[in-house]
Amino acid sequence: MSWAETLRAAVEAIRAHRLRSTLTMLGIVIGISSVILTVGLGEGAQQEVEDQISALGSNLLIVSPGSTTDSAGQRGGFGSASTLTVADADAIADDTVAPDVEAVAPTTSSTVSLVTGETNWTTSLVGTTTSWVHVRARELSSGRFFTQAEVDVAADVAVLGTDTVSELFPTGSPVGETVTVNGSPLTVIGVLASSGSSSSGTSEDDQAVLPISTAQLVTGSSGTSVSTVYVEAAGADRLSAAYQEVQALLLTNHGVEAADADFTIATQESLVETANATNETFTVLLVGVAAISLLVGGIGVMNIMLVSVTERIREIGLRKALGATPNAIGRQFLVEASVLGLTGGIVGVAIGAIGSRALPALIDQPVSLSPVATAGAIGTALALGIGFGVYPASRAARLTPIDALRSD
Repeated sequence: MSWAETLRAAVEAIRAHRLRSTLTMLGIVIGISSVILTVGLGEGAQQEVEDQISALGSNLLIVSPGSTTDSAGQRGGFGSASTLTVADADAIADDTVAPDVEAVAPTTSSTVSLVTGETNWTTSLVGTTTSWVHVRARELSSGRFFTQAEVDVAADVAVLGTDTVSELFPTGSPVGETVTVNGSPLTVIGVLASSGSSSSGTSEDDQAVLPISTAQLVTGSSGTSVSTVYVEAAGADRLSAAYQEVQALLLTNHGVEAADADFTIATQESLVETANATNETFTVLLVGVAAISLLVGGIGVMNIMLVSVTERIREIGLRKALGATPNAIGRQFLVEASVLGLTGGIVGVAIGAIGSRALPALIDQPVSLSPVATAGAIGTALALGIGFGVYPASRAARLTPIDALRSD
């Protein structure tokens, strides 16, 4: 009996019991589709994290102040101290001291209420320099960014994020309009293009960006401390060198040892690795749950094939009496189990592909259809069919013709 004839006989046997075959494949279908969607959710989450972190800027180092300790010995969190200054940022920007640094953008941040006419909105106010828009890899959808001359004279200008604009100026362009911060009128000169990301729990699209000198005036700050210093390396291959240069410079300027550093430096790579490690842990957990469904589906295939052997015992005896070899009998039942597993895998992949298109609109979470996971799922389904079909096939092959023919 050729392989083509064996395959045709297996398909006919499956079609003869459509309902039973469908129920048998159901466990595999559910398991495969669960694996596809779980892996897709994990990869989609990883890509979203990478996109959001990339939106913070290219080849970026984020320098933050250390923590404070009050008189009672209570320590604050990272960033609670005022150990970074504009002078630190200027020193880092010196090519002779840090040749692997491309640009530096010191920033101050606070929460303020913006008022225009009868409308007000509380947002994040960022004071920075002209290099901020380059270092943070931001673009403007309209208007312009402020100039160095405007930083020098503390000009009353502001650049708003898209979310801020939608709240304060729901209709019309805000460029040229006036917003008031703590009684100080500011002219809107530009609108940032949406970055679609967030940092430190705040939206990158809901903020007002001012010259750092202007921000100090409107918030009443007279010091030179900054909340963050963003440092752009000259290239991805020079990020590590830039890290070492910035760390050595700040340790020297602050007169501290590395063990007592009053600042922290984070890189995009560390942020991506941390976020992806968390996503991978949850993905592995969910894939493990889906694997249990596959195991149940495989056991279902074996049970149904054993039932099929029992039901067709006289057919097996007749075929053996007519000359069919044990290998031919076993091969037919093994092919039947393989077809059930493969069909269940293909249907499961199809459902997973449909789900990857429909789920993002329902849960607001990207789902990536992984070619590797798809191929692996189909291979797994086929392996399940073969693996759980071996025992029923061998049992059918071991039946003797006389015992099978006289069976009731």
